[in-house]
Amino acid sequence: MQDITDLPFLRLIAGYGGADVYFTEYFRVYATSRLNKHILKSITENPTGRPVIPQIIGSDIPALVRTARELQQYPVPAVDLNLGCPAPVVCRKGAGGALLRDPKRVDAILGALREAVRVPFTVKTRIGFDAAEVFDDLLPIFARHALDLVTVHARTVKEMYRTEVHYDFIARAVAGLPCPVLANGNVYSSPKAATVLQLTGARGLMIGRGVIRNPWLFRQIREHQRGETVFIPRGTDVLAYVRALYQAVCSPATRESAQVQKMKKYLNYLGVGVEPTGQFLHQARRVTTTAALFDVCVKFLDHDRPMPLEPFPLALKAGDLMAGEQR
Repeated sequence: MQDITDLPFLRLIAGYGGADVYFTEYFRVYATSRLNKHILKSITENPTGRPVIPQIIGSDIPALVRTARELQQYPVPAVDLNLGCPAPVVCRKGAGGALLRDPKRVDAILGALREAVRVPFTVKTRIGFDAAEVFDDLLPIFARHALDLVTVHARTVKEMYRTEVHYDFIARAVAGLPCPVLANGNVYSSPKAATVLQLTGARGLMIGRGVIRNPWLFRQIREHQRGETVFIPRGTDVLAYVRALYQAVCSPATRESAQVQKMKKYLNYLGVGVEPTGQFLHQARRVTTTAALFDVCVKFLDHDRPMPLEPFPLALKAGDLMAGEQR
């Protein structure tokens, strides 16, 4: 997730149980682009002990091919193409989810990249741009290019994060593709993870927003799968996570206002699981200093009550636009 799941965040999450595989923020690709050194550090300084896959986004075929070849000069386990980002700034440039409006263009891009990528080649997609009917055209294209993995976020680009996830489309991908499929979208708890896997038949799960809100989620899913007692954090655990997050992602060399703004990006996701009224998000978004930010966090989190960190409907409504804009 852009400007969120960077190297410091990966390092932090790995300490809470961590994922089996990580994906970088996306490398923006265009005719004159060069590999972003900040994102590249997630690969060259990988602190997780697990594979970190670079993600690329763009629509210029020669530039995509060049970038894929450049990335393969580093220790990358795979190369991932983003066909799902719904951010308006991306779609206006014809990249990310906007490509789903043109299956022929997707076909050409996948053909060129499949030839250029010697390591496993993976794709993340949504089920369409403004309508899901195009998914029936996309699946044969994905199958034809011998992809090694496809992740399906089962909403259209236009739906952003506002609707229910159409998990039946992921099941269709599982049935129609020869490669493994990962399910993505609204996996926010270990029971929900089990349900999504059962509904879709997917090989695994890709989780973004849920883990920003609940860094214990990967651990909880594994505990649930093993039939063990699932760890549920208490308020003080969550407060300690926020403090650790601040230490991890906020550079002392950065001015305080920028540090506060960066933390707000993360709290937009965390906040929907803190309390049901939306007051945590409302108050956190209006602070201007670090001290005021932590005053709000202490007010809502300094307690010993269990916090499942599942999204409350009212708080989710308050945070939906901000969450969608960050993806």
